[in-house]
Amino acid sequence: MLDRVREWSAMPVLVLSVRSDEAGKIAALDAGAQDYVTKPFSTGELLARLRGLLRDRASEGGDASRTLGPLSIDAVEHAARLDGRDLKLIRKDFDLLWLLASHAGRLVTQDMILRTIWGPAHVGDSQYLRVYIRQLRAKLGDDAADPSWIFIEPGIGYRLATK
Repeated sequence: MLDRVREWSAMPVLVLSVRSDEAGKIAALDAGAQDYVTKPFSTGELLARLRGLLRDRASEGGDASRTLGPLSIDAVEHAARLDGRDLKLIRKDFDLLWLLASHAGRLVTQDMILRTIWGPAHVGDSQYLRVYIRQLRAKLGDDAADPSWIFIEPGIGYRLATK
């Protein structure tokens, strides 16, 4: 199963399980999981492990930046540049751009975007997402009527151009 996830995403995998047997842990880690936590665990411990996984991922050279033609995004510096000029992005704008760039050329559903950036409580808040897409388009100099960066699949999601 983890091999199929790896084909689709390079995100780190943290396994949460009630199974504490050594064989199950070894199997999950050998299959590609970066960490394994057994119940019961505290929220603080879980969040610390997640921060560690994301920090490790950001420090890896290839995964910490994206370049799409004249657009470059650096997750470690939390910076984005278009044609050499710095884009002034608030945190949510940057997170949205990073997510779209991580899947450049592929459709990212509205639900996935909302769940990933704002959390499961916001799934279905498509109007909320449209506001942020509009802000991001303005900062990229992208025209919704004739887009060159962010393309919409109405009612489904968004796709960032690969340039």
